[in-house]
Amino acid sequence: MSDIDYTTLAGHLAGVTDPRDGHGRRYEWLYLLLLIAAAMMTGERTLVGISQWVNDNKEELIIALRPRCRRTPSMATLRRALCRVGINQLEAVLGAYQHSLQAETGGAGTIVTTEGEVLRGLALDGKTVRCASAYGRVVHLVSLVCHESGLVLDQAQVAVKLDERRIAEQLLARQIAQGRLGDAVVTMDALHTRTKQARQIAQGGGHYLLVVKRNQRALYDEIAATFDALPLCNQQERELWRYAQTSSQGRGHGRQEHYTLESTTALNGYVAFPGVAQVLRRTRITRHMAKTGKLAGTWVTTHSCEFLITSLSQEQVTLEQIARLRRWHWTIENVTHYPRDVSFGEDHCRVRSGHAPQALAAFRNAVAAVLRINGWPYLPNGFRYFPNSLQMNLQIIGAIAT
Repeated sequence: MSDIDYTTLAGHLAGVTDPRDGHGRRYEWLYLLLLIAAAMMTGERTLVGISQWVNDNKEELIIALRPRCRRTPSMATLRRALCRVGINQLEAVLGAYQHSLQAETGGAGTIVTTEGEVLRGLALDGKTVRCASAYGRVVHLVSLVCHESGLVLDQAQVAVKLDERRIAEQLLARQIAQGRLGDAVVTMDALHTRTKQARQIAQGGGHYLLVVKRNQRALYDEIAATFDALPLCNQQERELWRYAQTSSQGRGHGRQEHYTLESTTALNGYVAFPGVAQVLRRTRITRHMAKTGKLAGTWVTTHSCEFLITSLSQEQVTLEQIARLRRWHWTIENVTHYPRDVSFGEDHCRVRSGHAPQALAAFRNAVAAVLRINGWPYLPNGFRYFPNSLQMNLQIIGAIAT
């Protein structure tokens, strides 16, 4: 275990401090963390599964990892490690590891402004670990995720959903302190549409794209009333309102969708948000075939619209780029939260003691990043590969030399 590459997952885990006292340390701390990570690379979802995998591969693991104690730990030992780990340090270490992987994503989730500046999209949102919350205290995790790639740069736990705002400020403050927000566009849902949040992002040198809903009643009504007067009749009105529009179409999952994105700068002086550069309306018309009920077998059309505010000006970016950033925001659901639920079985995991639920979520984020960067965007394919190749498993996470 002395030949650790400190640019790998194992190398970053080596920076996690051992919380145990000096008495009775049978296993090295890094050894325990590596066993957990390696087991999760094979798709193990629970402590029972992790412990069973370690036991099934104990001889090969001992030869490869060369621990001081020539044994493998019990499930109770692995549970204590997860419960007692310094969770803030673990989150920071695994976030730093995933931050280091951004260069390997091929520019995923980035846009280029008219001045040639490359901006990367970051999505911020929360997720409740349902089964752990049902059997213990509420485990609600707020994450900051790279658009498209799904890399989780930071994550923290809150007691209730409304505390997301406070934790969001902390996550953004940590990114600012590390100088990581200057080239970012942060996308957030309506819960985080606040002047305090926008000011923090602007002071950190970043940009924001925020959704406005009825929880901001006055702001919502002002924007809605303005866009109700559109579309404009002539070129003079368009120039007065600095009005712009773009449309796009999509098809998939049995649906036909038509999007229209409209922008104006006429409201900039009336919207009490620091640095607001344009206000937008995004309209979606969806047609799908009804499968049940009285309308079964017929096409059904639905309309929806949402309002957005952003610090990106019309001179900096195109409306197509704004639409892309808004669509990419759902990376946090589709690429991060959903695979953790479905592929890793997070919402069915009953581990609830100490820091274990949050620690397991952090490991899931990191393992998913390792698999995607190494060519398994569909995580179950990676899970099926690694049970037959323990050496490759340990090499990819950096536990042994390649």
